[in-house]
Amino acid sequence: MRAAALSGVTPLEPLYDEPHGEAVTVPLPAEMARLYGQLRFPPHTGRPYVISNFVESLDGVTALGPSAEGGGGAISGFSAHDRMVMGLLRAVADAVVIGAGTLRADPAHVWTSEFIYPSLAAEYRALRAALGKPRPPLTVVVTGRGSVDTALPVFQSGDAPVLVMTTPKGAEAVRKRGLPPSCAVAVAGEGGAIAAREVVEAIGRHQRSDIILVEGGPRLLGAFVEERLLDELFLTVAPQVAGRDGSVERPGLVAGRLFAPERPVWGRLLSVKRGDSHLFLRYGFGEG
Repeated sequence: MRAAALSGVTPLEPLYDEPHGEAVTVPLPAEMARLYGQLRFPPHTGRPYVISNFVESLDGVTALGPSAEGGGGAISGFSAHDRMVMGLLRAVADAVVIGAGTLRADPAHVWTSEFIYPSLAAEYRALRAALGKPRPPLTVVVTGRGSVDTALPVFQSGDAPVLVMTTPKGAEAVRKRGLPPSCAVAVAGEGGAIAAREVVEAIGRHQRSDIILVEGGPRLLGAFVEERLLDELFLTVAPQVAGRDGSVERPGLVAGRLFAPERPVWGRLLSVKRGDSHLFLRYGFGEG
């Protein structure tokens, strides 16, 4: 009960954990370890380890509509457990990648641990310090047309450095609007579309990154899945049925790509945790 009193959330109940083998344990602060349990990642070399974090309803809906009121918070029921895990994954990441649609849907958001779950701000900062990451993770905004409002808090607050990943035409549009010194622009996608590989490479040119966290949206995640760049998925399943009637787009985990049955993508269950009636699933992709 002490954990709940300090952070406003009770510990997650572990239901299943795959044997970890040579995985490296993340040095979580005591309070964080009490709430989440052990967090491990396998050793990886050659490129950053790419993880993603999404929440979906029982019927596979990840967003109720094109606004913050219909986003992940509404899907999860504004679950404290879900926000705690989001903060944890942001705390271990070197870069957090979002698409322009995700930004437009939640324009007041700032993609830091402290923003999503302030109750554990001190623990998140302690974790980053232990990992040798004194600054917040780099926020990477992917936009083909450069259609982002540079007056939004993510750009203007200075709470985290920002890299806008866009096309040549998009870069012109962004630079005309102006960006503060904490923001930079990277150019790729000569043909109009930006590949997930180009995003990873641009992050690497900008800063050294060991873990990259993709937070959406479904089209962006689809690109990482298609290019076989997604290593793990952290998926919260919320206990609600959202429904679809065709009047508004209610996307699933991936949009804009078709995999099964010709080229299905299968995951490997790594862990299951429970927080109230929410399930916290973790899947690995690629070689086991």
